[in-house]
Amino acid sequence: MFFPASKLIFFLITPSNLCISAILLGLVLAAMTRWRRTGFGVALSGALLLAAAGLSPLSEIALLPLEQRFPAYPADGPAPAGIIVLGGGIEAGLSEARDQVVVNDAGERPIYLADLARRFPAARLVFSGGSGFTAGGIAEADIVSRQADAIGVPRTRLILENRSRNTHENAAFSAALVHPKPGERWLLVTSAWHMPRAIGCFRQAGFAVDAFPVDYRTRGWGDVTHLHGFASDGLLQFDLAIKEWIGLAAYRWSGYTPDWLPAPEPGNESR
Repeated sequence: MFFPASKLIFFLITPSNLCISAILLGLVLAAMTRWRRTGFGVALSGALLLAAAGLSPLSEIALLPLEQRFPAYPADGPAPAGIIVLGGGIEAGLSEARDQVVVNDAGERPIYLADLARRFPAARLVFSGGSGFTAGGIAEADIVSRQADAIGVPRTRLILENRSRNTHENAAFSAALVHPKPGERWLLVTSAWHMPRAIGCFRQAGFAVDAFPVDYRTRGWGDVTHLHGFASDGLLQFDLAIKEWIGLAAYRWSGYTPDWLPAPEPGNESR
């Protein structure tokens, strides 16, 4: 029940959808009811928020606390026992239809799966990603299995988890699949803006992992002084950030994470 409900709620409260809905509702109220002034106010509010989210640094202000939460894994960091890469970077339906790997704007996730496989030849490799649809659809892990050579990962090294539909299930199913031993070092690869929620889910599943963030959308705090040249860029980032903040709250309320905004464990900030 949580999965389909979350998809519907996220669609309804995505800022760009909400702003457009407010504009349309306001215009209808102004044109077809006696609440003319209220309608214009609602439409204007939606338009102003849409412009602010698209052109101002509002999206960076929302994204940076997420992306800066966990530092990058050091280049000379110790070799891990295993590496877990979360799905979300491959367009599974398009990949199946075109019989090749089609990545989206989180495509760094499978890219770094191949890179880390080369850097750490003894590490176990886990790709965790099912279908993002409420019913049917091919799993990302199945695409990775078919296209391992194209991605640059030896198929014989891959451990594939293809049932998960969200981050909570990524963590629970991966833990059940690999049974990590106490004291083992595992790297978790996912988007930097998604890392706090992902780390929280793995901790709640009893699976200790070190963050390996990728897919950054900001360059750093200096971005808060810049305006967007294209409103579509800002809206895409703002939608992403608000969805992730809502996801953090929903996961905490559901008991999927131990904290509202998971952070590096004390003493492990540089890991």
